Amino acid sequence: METSDKTARQIWAEVKANPARARFGYGRKAVLVNIDFQCAYTKVGEFKTAYETDPRQIEHVNALARRFRALNWPVVWTHVAYADSGEDAGVWGTRTDTPDSLQNIRHGSRRAQFDERCEIERGHDFVYCKRMPSPFFETPLQSLLVWHQVDTVIITGGSTSGCVRAAAVDSLSRGYRTIVPEQCVADKHESYHFANLTDLMLKYADVVDVSEPLAWLDEQAKVAA
Repeated sequence: METSDKTARQIWAEVKANPARARFGYGRKAVLVNIDFQCAYTKVGEFKTAYETDPRQIEHVNALARRFRALNWPVVWTHVAYADSGEDAGVWGTRTDTPDSLQNIRHGSRRAQFDERCEIERGHDFVYCKRMPSPFFETPLQSLLVWHQVDTVIITGGSTSGCVRAAAVDSLSRGYRTIVPEQCVADKHESYHFANLTDLMLKYADVVDVSEPLAWLDEQAKVAA
């Protein structure tokens, strides 16, 4: 095993700066999957479980979503919420039982609510309740992607080391080109965040500046016009 005195942030900067890194690239049609933009994870100062990495994260995600809708491409928002008993949270969700535990994100609670800054267009966007880290697990997401014949998955949300990573691994495992806009994902601590950006870039996804998918979507709009 290679050892290093560098921080996770420093290692990520080196990986990101490598011009020779191989890319998965974009395909012909994409889906936007926005993971768990709910108060439990976005309302810093209100909930101990919340975090913020880029203060413009939701602004960037909204900009992506508007472009997807203009193309009539699917936009998906996920959140986690469980029954009052917590019995549908599984082993993962019931490992602890505190006010901040997963199993205590109850349906209809403030912790389960989407952040009001999210521009969710009901009637066009798809909202899925997921109970495990990956948005592909026991949700209709795979069927939606088959229906839309997409070949590219753009992932935003949190946490980078948890649900975003799980989504990227499952996406690639299903044969999709997988894109993670750096400014659109967040985590509780910079160590987890940057270490997982590095791992995602090296193995499972293209981690890019958000300006890149925005520009790609604008080009798709020109072609479709």
